[in-house]
Parts: sequence; structure tokens; C-alpha cells
Amino acid sequence: MSDLRSINPSNGDIVGVYPQLSEQELNQLIAEVNSEFDLWRRIPIKDRCKYFKYLAEAIQIRKDEFARLMALEMGKPLFQGIGELDKCAWVCDYYADNGEKFLADQTIKTDASDSYVSFQPLGVILAVMPWNFPFWQVFRFAAPSMIAGNVAVLKHASNVQGCADAIEGLFIEVGIPNNTFRNLTIDSSKVDYVIENPFVKAVSLTGSTSAGKSVAQKAGSVLKKTVLELGGSDPYVVLKDADLDIAVDSCVSGRLLNSGQSCIAAKRFIVDINIQSEFEKKIINKMNKQKVGDPFLDKSTVGPMVNKAAKDELSTQVLKSIDQGAKLIYESDIPKSKTGCYHPIMVLSNVKPGMPAFDEELFGPVACIITAQDESEAISLANQTVYGLGAAVFTSDIEKGKEIANIELEAGAGFVNDFVRSDPRLPFGGVKESGYGNELSSYGILEFVNIKTVYVR
Repeated sequence: MSDLRSINPSNGDIVGVYPQLSEQELNQLIAEVNSEFDLWRRIPIKDRCKYFKYLAEAIQIRKDEFARLMALEMGKPLFQGIGELDKCAWVCDYYADNGEKFLADQTIKTDASDSYVSFQPLGVILAVMPWNFPFWQVFRFAAPSMIAGNVAVLKHASNVQGCADAIEGLFIEVGIPNNTFRNLTIDSSKVDYVIENPFVKAVSLTGSTSAGKSVAQKAGSVLKKTVLELGGSDPYVVLKDADLDIAVDSCVSGRLLNSGQSCIAAKRFIVDINIQSEFEKKIINKMNKQKVGDPFLDKSTVGPMVNKAAKDELSTQVLKSIDQGAKLIYESDIPKSKTGCYHPIMVLSNVKPGMPAFDEELFGPVACIITAQDESEAISLANQTVYGLGAAVFTSDIEKGKEIANIELEAGAGFVNDFVRSDPRLPFGGVKESGYGNELSSYGILEFVNIKTVYVR
């Protein structure tokens, strides 16, 4: 059983080595978490909420340290790491402020003397989380799930075990009872084994569509609930009456966040033919102001890809698309590093269905421009994907934009004149092969509870 390793994608240096748990150790750890469940669930909700207030404070105090850890392990530019940690504190505060209200019993008038709905925790919840937002993905799961009374085990991505250990340490630091939240130092081959454990009651996964299908299949075989947030190929529809400066700013921000390595990154820009030329000029000018470089340097807005395999896969998708007729209209400089996993910012035009740049998820700093003859074709092209995570539309007609975002675009989130992002106050989830279930808001806290009818004669 090989050790887990985190490798700095900027230079190839080994950041940390983490021995994997044996099956015996894994079973013991899960049993210990399960034994803590009955204590944790009986702590009053208002007191569970207080712990997450303490977590929010602890995150803010140590965010510079944790941002550096993310930069080391997966290449996130420091200023984006700070932003991610601010958001983690926000989600802890949000559920601490609202958890008691969200979980309050709901009285229902019937012919009973008393009847109501209560929300009871399930037990041990397994979180299978990705490397691209190594703190945010965990806290947006943990805050609602644990305030609801569940306990948690985390199977984090193998390359960010330093982040995973740091998160577990935070729970201990603020005084949350031992074994309420634990990190499982295992690789993906052990996920099925954990799902089969009788103490594990449900699974939350954020990751690729293939990983989601595998976890859903295993969880279904043992009748355990899943919430899946999977891949995306988010379309941004730019209509001919759009404010192009707003559209371009949003498209670039949405495409390059986390060096383009995000499920809800802007991936396909579907532009009305009447404004395409001007859009392309503006986006090239905006991209040219970005800087690919060392994530520890303030001037870097795009860091390295997470590893060489990811960089090579993206390069292959780009080259295949160019071979099929896509045009490379912009390519940035990258650091001259023999070991760093840097990929240039690119803009492809003349992208069409059938090309990898249209049909597949491009997980990196490559923008794809698709020509639409009119509004109807633009919407059709936007929906011509197996994914349905986020989508955006840009237009000066706000009412039309709202109708397109709400009714026409097949996605879990529709944005008008802005780039897609998550917000603790709003539900987050996808349709089609982008998954199912919701995180965040009042809906997210109800995913891992027993919605229980109580009827009194």
C-alpha cells in the first residue's frame, strides 16, 4: 500500500508524504466517529452552531498560513486562496446564524392533537472531496451536515492531505468533541470499502462525473443516499445587445478562477455573430493583462495546473480541436520551467460541436468561443451538452435575461450579466451529468437528515 504524496505543481518538489490507513485502522477510526454520533446529536443545536462560529474565527486567524498551504499543494494563487478561506468562514457563520431556524420543527395541522415534521441527523456521513478548492469544498459540506447533528469522515484528494490534516486540526483546535470530524488518509481505491461500512449512512461527493457514477452505483447497492456535485461545461450566452465590457470581464473572471480548474468555470462562450469580432478583440485584450506564474507572487493571476497529467490532457484536447478546425487566436506566455505544470492561457475561436473544446470539459485556462446566428441558436448550443451545472446570459434586456436564465438554460444555476459562483445563501447543485442534490442554503442542510413525521393522537 503506497503512501499518499502531495507534490508542488510549480516545481515538482515533494511537499508531504502520508502513510495510508490499513483496513483495520480505517474500521477503527470510523467506529470511533460513529461512537461520537450519539453525543454530538444531543448537543443543543444552538451550541453546535457556536462551535462553527469558533471555526469561522479560527479560519480567519490562520488564513494566510492555509493559503500558502494550498499554493504549495495544488498551485492556487495566494490571493485566491485568501478569498477561498474568507468564504469558508462565511459559510460557517451563515449556518451558525441560521441553522437553528432551518432545523426547527414544522407544525402541520391535521386531525391529530399534535402533528409536526422534525429533522433528525442520519449518523456518519462520508465526504469525498476534490483538490481544486481543498478548504471550501469541505466546509460547505461540513457546516450544514454537522450543525444538523451528523458526524463526518473526509476522504480528501490524495494530493492535498496537508490541507485535509489542517482542517481536522481546526475542529480539534476550537474544542469540537474528538472524533466528530476525522480525515481518512486513503486513496480512491478504498472509497467503496468505506461506503460499505455499516456505520456510514450517506455520501457527499464533489468531483468528476465518472467518480460520481462510481460512487452512486456503490451507494445504491447498499441503499445509501448520495449528493453529487460533478463536472460542468458552463455556457455563457452573449447576446447582440449585451454590454461587452461587462460580458468580457465576467467571462474572463469565470474562466480563469482557480487557473480554470473549477466545475463551474465559464467554459463555452456562445456569442452572437453580430458582435463576435468586437467580443474577440476585447477578450484578447483582457486575457493579455493576466499573468501565468508562481502562485506565491502577487502579480500571478493564473498558477500551474495541478499536475502534469492534467496539463497534458488539456493540451491534447486543445490540439485535437485545432486539428478539427478551431482557431487559436490568443496564447499567453508561461514561466520557462522544466518541472512546473504551467499551461498558457488560450482563446479558441470557431469552436463547434464535435470538437473536444465543445463536447468535453476543459479543466484549465482555455476559453472557447462559439458562433451563434441568433438568440435561438445560442440557447440551443448552450444546452447541447451532457452537463448542467451553471450557465449565464448577457443582455441589456434584464427581463429577457431572467427568462432565458430561468426557463431556457438547462442548469442548476442561471446567472444574468455576471459569472457563475456559489453563495452560502443560495442552493448549489446541477442537473444531467452534473449530478443531483443541493448544497448550501436551507436546502443544503436538509439533504442529510431524516425528515420525520411525528403524529400524536
